[in-house]
Amino acid sequence: MTVTVPPAQRLDDRTVVLTGASSGIGRAAAAALARLGATVAVVGRNEERTRQVATEIGGTPYVADFSQLAQVRELADRLLADHPRIHVLANNAGGVLAERTVTGDGSELTFQSNHLAPYLLTRLLLPRLVETAQDARPGSVRIVQTSSAGNLFGDVRLDDLDVMHGPWMGGMRAYGTAKLENVLFTRELARRLKGTGVESFAFHPGFVASSFGGDGPVMSVMKRAAISTEQGAEPLIRLAGAPRVPAPSGNYFDRLKAPGRLNRQAADRDLARGLWEASADRAGLPADV
Repeated sequence: MTVTVPPAQRLDDRTVVLTGASSGIGRAAAAALARLGATVAVVGRNEERTRQVATEIGGTPYVADFSQLAQVRELADRLLADHPRIHVLANNAGGVLAERTVTGDGSELTFQSNHLAPYLLTRLLLPRLVETAQDARPGSVRIVQTSSAGNLFGDVRLDDLDVMHGPWMGGMRAYGTAKLENVLFTRELARRLKGTGVESFAFHPGFVASSFGGDGPVMSVMKRAAISTEQGAEPLIRLAGAPRVPAPSGNYFDRLKAPGRLNRQAADRDLARGLWEASADRAGLPADV
C-alpha cells in the first residue's frame, strides 16, 4: 500500500536542527519551516552563507565542517547547550566528490560527510530527542535523512566502507553507496528506537536543479530536466512538519510517497546492524544506544 506524507502544519514551539541548510533544498526547507513557526538551527559548512540564511529566516547559525569529526562533536555540544528540546533532526548535508579524498579522521570523505558525520551527530543528539518525545505529541519527534534514488546503485561492503576497491566513477559509486547507508541507518534507528517515541524516515527529493553535483557537462544536461530547489525541499518540509507520518518508522519516501524503490541490500538487517556497529567504532562510541 502506497501512502503520501501530508503537508506540514504550524510548527510553533518546535525546534528543527537542519544540516546542509546553507544552500539547495536545505536552504529552501529552512525558510519554509521558519515561516511555519519553527525554531530552526541552521547548520552549514560555509560560514558566510550559513549566517546569511540564519539572518534571513530568524534562525541561529551553526558552522561545522563534516570532514572533521571534532567539529561535529563541537556542533552537538552547542546545539545541546542552546536547545532544551529538539523535535526534528534533519540530516540533509552531503554531496558527490569527483576525486577520492581521505579525511584527517582516516575515512573516505563521501562516506564521512554523507553517513559517518550524520551518524555521530544523531548519536550525540539522541538522548535529547528521546527526552523531547516523552512529553511531545505522539509521532511528532523525528529523525529525517536526505537519501536518494542513487541508493539503487549502491553496494555496502563492511570490509570496504571507504570504497577503496573498484573504479571511482566520478564519485557516483561512492555516493550511491552512501545514500544506501542512509537508508540502512534509518531502518536500524527505527528498530533501536522502538518504544521511545522517536521515529526515523529517509527520502529521495527528486533530481534537483541546485549546485549539488557540480557543473560538469553531463550534470549540466541533466539539470535541464531537474525540478526546482523548492520542489525538492517539499518532502523534507513535510517529513519535518506533518502532524503524523502515515507510514511506520524506518520507511523510505520517493519524494512524497512510501514505500519507495530500494536496493535489495536495504532489507538486510544483519548489514544494517553491522554498519551501525562499524560506524560506532569509527566515531568512538559504544554500539548500544
